[in-house]
Amino acid sequence: MVRREVFLRTSAIGLIVAVWLAALILPPVLLLRARADWLEQWDRPEAQSQWDAFRHDMRQQSGRDGPVQRKVPKSAEPPIRVWLRDYFQLAVVAWVLFMGVLGGFFTLLVVGVLRGGAAGGTGSRQACATSLAQDQPRRQRNDEKQHERDADDTQ
Repeated sequence: MVRREVFLRTSAIGLIVAVWLAALILPPVLLLRARADWLEQWDRPEAQSQWDAFRHDMRQQSGRDGPVQRKVPKSAEPPIRVWLRDYFQLAVVAWVLFMGVLGGFFTLLVVGVLRGGAAGGTGSRQACATSLAQDQPRRQRNDEKQHERDADDTQ
């Protein structure tokens, strides 16, 4: 029975670490594979003409006549194109950094909880109870001394 519990805990820990590594590595790899196709799609003249038409519509709607004040986008290129071309590496580094740190911390917490069940079994609880029982007389003596000091201080 103990072997089965240890096996299940080790399997769960392995699964959690594998999920964390997949979440760390898979999105940047998929983005890298899709980036070339997306850049090619957004480099077409049709995409640029759609962006220009959108900016033109925003310019027309930017007057004070409507219920919402529209702002004309400043970029002459579609933002997704600028992001894919200029800021993609920064986004990948940020993903790896944040997912590595936050996901790694969460993984360590879960692994610690799972391992804590194995390491903190009945033997650990008994040791804690024994330690508390041994400390009880000392605490009572310290409490008595503190009461005496308090009584002396009040006089």
